[in-house]
Amino acid sequence: MALHGRDIVCLGFGEWDAELWTNQQHLMARLGRRNRVLFLESLGLRQPRLAGRDLRRMARRVRRAAAGPRPVDGLHVLSPLVIPLHGRPGIKALNARLLRAQVGRAARQLGLERPLLWSYVPQAEWLVDTLRPSAVVYHCVDDIAAQKGVQAAAFRTAEARFAARADLVLASAPALAERMRTLTDRVFYAPNVADTERFATALEDGPTDAALAALARPRIVFTGAVVATKLDLELLEGVARARPGWSIALVGPVGAGDPRTDVSVLERLPNVHLLGSRPYAALPEVLRGADVALVPYAINELTRSVFPMKVYEYLAAGLPVVTTPLPALHGTAGVQVAADAAATVAAVERALAEDGPAARRERSTAARGHSWEARLDEIDSYLSRLGRA
Repeated sequence: MALHGRDIVCLGFGEWDAELWTNQQHLMARLGRRNRVLFLESLGLRQPRLAGRDLRRMARRVRRAAAGPRPVDGLHVLSPLVIPLHGRPGIKALNARLLRAQVGRAARQLGLERPLLWSYVPQAEWLVDTLRPSAVVYHCVDDIAAQKGVQAAAFRTAEARFAARADLVLASAPALAERMRTLTDRVFYAPNVADTERFATALEDGPTDAALAALARPRIVFTGAVVATKLDLELLEGVARARPGWSIALVGPVGAGDPRTDVSVLERLPNVHLLGSRPYAALPEVLRGADVALVPYAINELTRSVFPMKVYEYLAAGLPVVTTPLPALHGTAGVQVAADAAATVAAVERALAEDGPAARRERSTAARGHSWEARLDEIDSYLSRLGRA
């Protein structure tokens, strides 16, 4: 990894200690090993509801904002306090002043000078004049404007300005790269990758997740957030009903980011098992006990721009992968595509028949190059060509 010895300020789209780590945590944690990184937590782009979960989150944000930057995982995290009503001009101007003041103070406190400004949301445009960054990176990993509760028009307008101003735009899915290229020619297609070294340990002898090990084989496994906005719950129901002898295990929090998710139909099926969350470090133990890995995403406006991080996690663990036809995964080696429940059943049966130790080693070896370290080297190369690294 060549990016080292630098000051970096990163504006993310979520909280650092979120239950499920995403691209932002994986990259910034690695950059924090060789750089001074200040990570700014989400500005709350969707309008909150005056309900339990959102109220608790707002109270926690006030407490954390008052505390200033805190050391976590080898970097510093700041929880900026802004008003989550981004579509209103008066509030937008106030938020810009609030963010500049808080981030400017934190940067001075930490001794950061002319940092690399790396942002997952376009509101980082407010920080350019304050930080005077050595370079600006816009990292587009989701179609955030398509998410429920986000002021889409305001977000798209800010995104167009920020992408045009950025020295480099990273896009994690072909649809995102295509849209970004209408705004700037400085676009690098950078699909999500994985901690391939960690997940390859699933091929080694070791413990298997106890709850998974208790299930009958074959075990068909999904890891990640169980949410209606992304998962095709009808497909999962159809597969479970078509093959009652299979154990379908969903490993992850239910409703994370989509609290209205209703999984009652799945809960009534005896061969569908909602096993709950696992620490990230324990996921290889889950995959060690799996027979086939699923990416059962619905095809909708949001998922058309998604490249699931779990794909290379599954492949690094050596597992055969069956996915719905997500546009971003078109042509991805090592995955079988199935559009509905019947096709998924057929693809899983084919995967079970063709699998074996040699096939698993081959998949894991092929996935090795799709690591976060390799991705950072590529990003550094692109920045170097711009004369900014």
